[in-house]
Amino acid sequence: MFNVCGYIVATRSEVCTRRHGLYQKWQAEVEAIQIEAQTLYKNYQNEVVFLSQEQKKAKQDAIVAKEKEAADLKKKYFGPEGELFKKRTALMTPIQEEVYNAVKDIAELRGYQLILDRASDTGIIFGSPKVDISNEVLAKLGYSN
Repeated sequence: MFNVCGYIVATRSEVCTRRHGLYQKWQAEVEAIQIEAQTLYKNYQNEVVFLSQEQKKAKQDAIVAKEKEAADLKKKYFGPEGELFKKRTALMTPIQEEVYNAVKDIAELRGYQLILDRASDTGIIFGSPKVDISNEVLAKLGYSN
């Protein structure tokens, strides 16, 4: 049994800081395009009485295209398969692998067949400190308690 949340949280905060910077940059890009779409729409509303049908259609198409551009960019960055998800995965995978390898090494050294993660809240009611390897995992990762 182990719990290395402190290590993961400390390391993850670095990841979150980097990811938040990307989030802000990409959000600003999306918002800029949304503002352009809003500006096109306001201009259209102000000019609509003076426009021919063709001009109205052209301006409406431009507004719709700009809104679609913003939606597509938002999906590209923030969607389920978006850049933010990919970046999070790229940043977190090495941390998760490092923890996994440390746990695996200790399990093999001690001959354990099963290691439970106390932090995952999988219904562990009690865990004896005798079988808790959290401090060993942290030491293997270069952290002391």
